[in-house]
Formats: sequence, structure tokens, C-alpha cells
Amino acid sequence: MPNEAFLDRVLTMEVGRCTEAAAIAASTMIGRGDKEGADQAAVTALREALGKLEIDGTVVIGEGERDEAPMLYIGEKVGTGRGPKVDIALDPLEGTDLTAKAMANALAVVAMAQGGTLLNAPDVYMDKIAIGPGYPEGLVDLDAPHEDNILALAKAKGVPAEEITLCVLDRPRHDGIIKAARKVGARVFLIPDGDVAGVFHTTEPETGIDMYLGRGGAPEGVLAAAALRCVGGQMQGRLHFRNDDERARAERLGVQDLDRKYSLRELASGDVIFAATGVTNGTLLDGVRWDPKYVHTHTIVMRSKTGTIRYIRARTRRK
Repeated sequence: MPNEAFLDRVLTMEVGRCTEAAAIAASTMIGRGDKEGADQAAVTALREALGKLEIDGTVVIGEGERDEAPMLYIGEKVGTGRGPKVDIALDPLEGTDLTAKAMANALAVVAMAQGGTLLNAPDVYMDKIAIGPGYPEGLVDLDAPHEDNILALAKAKGVPAEEITLCVLDRPRHDGIIKAARKVGARVFLIPDGDVAGVFHTTEPETGIDMYLGRGGAPEGVLAAAALRCVGGQMQGRLHFRNDDERARAERLGVQDLDRKYSLRELASGDVIFAATGVTNGTLLDGVRWDPKYVHTHTIVMRSKTGTIRYIRARTRRK
């Protein structure tokens, strides 16, 4: 039986292999205009890959509640059942529309952590703010005016507000954020989808993104928090409910304070492993590429305990 340190290393790499499997499956649907088909291909492949892992895993962020998702639903057990108890947050295909339309930045994403350490977030919206590492704790606040957060970050970075770039989902609900950013002179980088990648971009200087701000999916918020736990950074989130049905959904999953503002460590605590594989070409990762003999993938695998970040380029024989 391998010792715990060895088992950890094995799991870190195996999680990457799982996202590779999902990305390869989804890539067969790039540009076909069928986002449901692309998502199903990724779900099927990811579930099969997770089933081979020596873990006693529980999906806490998945494709939805059991009555909505036949596979990888919230609460589903995955793995052989013979290994460590772990929570799993996943998005087999972040960017179903991006894949269907052959647009950039579609990913297959999985986060794994010790049991009970990932927020069991319902499939509702979440208001989010995130910045990269290297700044004083509490520099930005979800409840502060947008202009104040931008100016605080600019001051801490030692640059004028004109040199700060926000990443924002391109949605009408974010018109106020865009107006506030342009009022102080900041740049706005609009993305059509994929806010896990959007949050993570704040940690990569080459992307030019300084802050993520806006309302997106709560499950994606937990996945993004898992990534930030591995590389550093700050993030806050608060669940946003549109109706009583969504509030009831949160209560069924054990959320007691519906107005709580979650910190990064409340969204994802403990030892976290995070992996993502590019489906389509993007700012963070290259997409899946097929040639006559092989399929090529580009994956990032990270672990919070060690701070290790691995970029893996793999070549697999075509079946």
C-alpha cells in the first residue's frame, strides 16, 4: 500500500488524466452546433475516468441534482470506493456554447479535496470578486463600490487606474460594472462564457487581467476558488437567488445562511488538487489537436499543499 505522500502524487496526476479524457471526448463536437451533445460526451468520458480512481469520492459540484442529471449529479459516488474520502467539484465542459461554436477558452475542469472541504454550492448564481496573489489580504471587498475596488487595486499595484483590466462576463446584468470601470478609466475585457478561466486569468500576468468581477454560476465559483487556493489570490462570493425555488435548493444542500459572504478558504479549504484541460484553444491552455495518428492535449495540474503547478502536453494514440 503506498504511503500518503505517494498516493497524493498519484492522485494529482490521475486527476489530470481525467480532464484529458473529458476534453478529448468533447473535442469531437467542436463547431458542430450541438452544445448538449458536446456536454454529454464530456460527462460520459469523465465519469468513466473517475470510476477508475482509487478514491471514495462524492460529487459536491456536478451537473445538477439527481433528478436533473443522470450522471455526475450532486451526491453521486465515484471511484472504486477503496481510497481516501474526497470531495469532487467538476465541470466536464466549461463552455458548452464555446465548444459548439468553435470559440476560445472551453475547458474540462476537476477539483478534488479532502471530504467536507469544498462548499456544496447549489446551481444558482454567485456574485464574485477575485484578484491574483501578492496583495494585502482584504484589499478588495464584494460589498464595496466597484470604483473603490479598482482604485484600491491600482494603488496597491502602483499604477494608475487606467492600467487596471477587469475580466467580466458579457451580460446585460454587468452594465453597472462596465460603467463604473470606464468611469475611473479602467479597461474591461469581456468574455462570452467560462468564468472559471476568467477568475484564474487574474493569477497569470501574461493575460493582462487584474480583477474578475461579476455574477456567474455558483458551482463555477467553487471551481475557481479551488484553482486560486493552489496558486494564491483572493476571492469572495455570495449566492444570488432569483426565486424561492432556488433558496429551497440551497437549503436542501445544507446552506443555512443564504446571505453569507464566503471567503476563498470558505469556498475551498483543505488540500486541493485542481486540473483543467483545454478543449478549444484559449489564453490559458491550447485546445485538443488531432493528427492522423495521435491526439494532443494541454493540461494544467495544481496542488495547494505544495504550490506545484504542472503544464502537461500529452500525445495519445488515436483509437
